[in-house]
Amino acid sequence: MSNEMYPKSTLELAQRRRELEPKCEAAFQAFSQVVFADGALSSKTKQLIAVAVAHVTQCPYCIQGHTKAALRSGATAQELMEAVWVAAEMRAGAAFAHSTLMLDVVERSTS
Repeated sequence: MSNEMYPKSTLELAQRRRELEPKCEAAFQAFSQVVFADGALSSKTKQLIAVAVAHVTQCPYCIQGHTKAALRSGATAQELMEAVWVAAEMRAGAAFAHSTLMLDVVERSTS
């Protein structure tokens, strides 16, 4: 990554994580493999969902990793971009939907 805020993910850092907590690391890796395996949803679809979610959570490591995994699963650039647009709509929609909380406070405050 070119952004200095986030260190580049390296094999050495991954190894250090494994050394610090090997049982949790192994459990997380096993969980991840099960989650992203073909099932009712294809691995490709799951990776497209992951790319969209990564954009909503704004995790640069997840965006990069799941984009690569989606491409390996056969996703196209167009499918990836469409997934990002779905994420953008959901994030904007959530902000809009939560306006009901603001309106409720306004209503109670002015009554």
